Amino acid sequence: MISYHHPNYIDSLSEFGEPRALPGCGGWLLERKITGSEYSDCMGAYPIFCCDNWTKLLEEVAGLNSNLVAVTLVTDPFANLDLEKMKACFMSKFIAFKQHYIVDLEIPIEEIGGKRRRRHARRALKKLDIEVIESPVDLIDDWMNVYSVLIEKHQINGIRAFSRQSFLKQFSVPGTIMIRALYEGETVGSQVYFYQNDVVHAHLGACTPKGYTLEATYAIDYFSFEYFKGKAKWLNLGGGIGVTNGELDGLSQYKSAWASHTRTSYFCGKILNYDRYNELVKSRNAIETNYFPAYRYGEF
Repeated sequence: MISYHHPNYIDSLSEFGEPRALPGCGGWLLERKITGSEYSDCMGAYPIFCCDNWTKLLEEVAGLNSNLVAVTLVTDPFANLDLEKMKACFMSKFIAFKQHYIVDLEIPIEEIGGKRRRRHARRALKKLDIEVIESPVDLIDDWMNVYSVLIEKHQINGIRAFSRQSFLKQFSVPGTIMIRALYEGETVGSQVYFYQNDVVHAHLGACTPKGYTLEATYAIDYFSFEYFKGKAKWLNLGGGIGVTNGELDGLSQYKSAWASHTRTSYFCGKILNYDRYNELVKSRNAIETNYFPAYRYGEF
């Protein structure tokens, strides 16, 4: 079962670029216009790029048309990568990007997280009703109400904010699951999950103010560990806030307390047309930055 490289998921991002198939590896890129210019570049699906054959990906990236300025992607943390070959291909930028917090679903539920974390979860579960929604598209309005709280709280915009139409397409990806927490019949927290082979990814989650007070996140997470047992081997809780790893932010601290281990995703970038790249960087006075591509500095 696939998710992040399913055609419906890529199509859900078409507001931000034209889906471009990579038939050799089974992955997809988004071809995007570069604002204020006649040029385009490519990026992998947000938040991670997945494919069936990473060796074929390198061949296809090497063959990308130089009419494109650059290509970027963030690897699936469960990808079987040859790091030296990846670095040689993505010569412009190849760095460890984020640590993803992983729960081993084959260990006993009572051994996941610490005692204090499990106590919070059990307390929350006594107050809340938990539902598994196998057709999340039926609850799109309910989801948008909860997700709007997250957007406002963190001032999320651009591709990370998605849209109602985008979520309708995402929720039509086969195997998409939503787990929601209700208090007196009102949804106070929801989490959307995608399967990717033997991994289930916690794609997006949000809570209302009441949900935070009732510790709905604890309840949903703990419930999910039991629910996905036997259905997947690993549960990827995702990474923390921001684009680099430093001191643990609050979200990372929360996820790390559940995790049995971490896996690394890598940021990969390659300039395909140096003349156009340098032209864009110079025109935008973006020379003094480590961001890649430099002409899109501030985008995320």
